[in-house]
Amino acid sequence: MALHRLSSVVMGVPNTTQTAAYYTDFGLAPERDGWFGTRDGGRQLKVVHTPTRRLVEITVGVDSPDDLSATAARLDRLGVSAQQEAGTLTAYEKITGVRAVLKVEPRATQPETPPTPHNGPGRIERTGTRAPALLRSDRVRPRKLGHAVLGTTDFEATTGFFRDGLGFKVSDLMGDIGAFLRCSTDHHNVLVLAAPVAFLHHTSWQVDDVDEVGRGATAMLEDHPERHVWGLGRHHAGSNFFWYLKDPAGNFSEYYSDLDCIVDDQLWKPEVFEGAKGLFNWGPPPPPSFIKPDDLAGLMTGSHSA
Repeated sequence: MALHRLSSVVMGVPNTTQTAAYYTDFGLAPERDGWFGTRDGGRQLKVVHTPTRRLVEITVGVDSPDDLSATAARLDRLGVSAQQEAGTLTAYEKITGVRAVLKVEPRATQPETPPTPHNGPGRIERTGTRAPALLRSDRVRPRKLGHAVLGTTDFEATTGFFRDGLGFKVSDLMGDIGAFLRCSTDHHNVLVLAAPVAFLHHTSWQVDDVDEVGRGATAMLEDHPERHVWGLGRHHAGSNFFWYLKDPAGNFSEYYSDLDCIVDDQLWKPEVFEGAKGLFNWGPPPPPSFIKPDDLAGLMTGSHSA
């Protein structure tokens, strides 16, 4: 697969100061020029001003300049123009206005994290001590950006741009309203959703394990219970543990762990999930505001402001 990582996203919001403070609380490291970093992925989120909240840009890593040329040819067959420069290719998804940047860069690696010992029936991995997760006191810091979820008014066109133009692979589908797409070995790096307006639904951030999902969310909610959206639970598509929170602009942010990994495309068979089956395997049901965010009407009229 020529594509190998989701490198970064640029998020547009009307209230940059408050939103930036939220993602600092979330555990991302603030850097210069509106950028935020993760432990393993470097600069992966930039917050910029826009009249309404939206996904402005997505950057994807590729192996070589030949991959950029191949992508340009595919986009041309779709009638999408692309600007190719030394080491980068830029194209715009016409429905959502998202700027896609493909960039020649090294493949990302993550340091191996030793497995947490868990006791189970007939399997004792930890004796004479409390669970290590209980002893953690440092703040939760995401390891990397996992995926972004994009609402679009033309599901087929936006899915086609990522799949047939940029070269993303299909991992699973939610009927004809959702496409889980990958540009790495992660189960999905982009989820395209049919929606009445183009908007950023959420970004998702990897942490070490389910205890970090719970610790991160608990810390975020301690003084701000209004941030809670949905969790704790485990998704079906992707299999990951999740907990969703809401930033001051209305975007959701997800802590996740234990996502499916697809190394050999031939060994993975995409499934089509109907209804809520793809959303969660266990946990509380998603609130209506997760499916249809409260500010959708305002986004449709362009009147939303946080």
